[in-house]
Amino acid sequence: MRKLAAALALCAFAFPALAADAEGKITKIDQENLTITLENGQTYKLPTEMDVSVIEQGMDVVVAYREVENGVKQITDMLLPE
Repeated sequence: MRKLAAALALCAFAFPALAADAEGKITKIDQENLTITLENGQTYKLPTEMDVSVIEQGMDVVVAYREVENGVKQITDMLLPE
């Protein structure tokens, strides 16, 4: 039983934040803070290497993200329309 508890504790540290996803239209792009806001009202942090010029307001996107410190939703992947 102790081995099982130890294994579960290790898993908790190995996977601190599970990924989630969201989709919708971009309603705001903040290039200075590298964030986008979707029509659901939630703000998502873009990766620093993201070329912000490829996205624009009104664009439908699907984002995969994980919550990091202070509830920031850090985008890990983004699907753009073709």
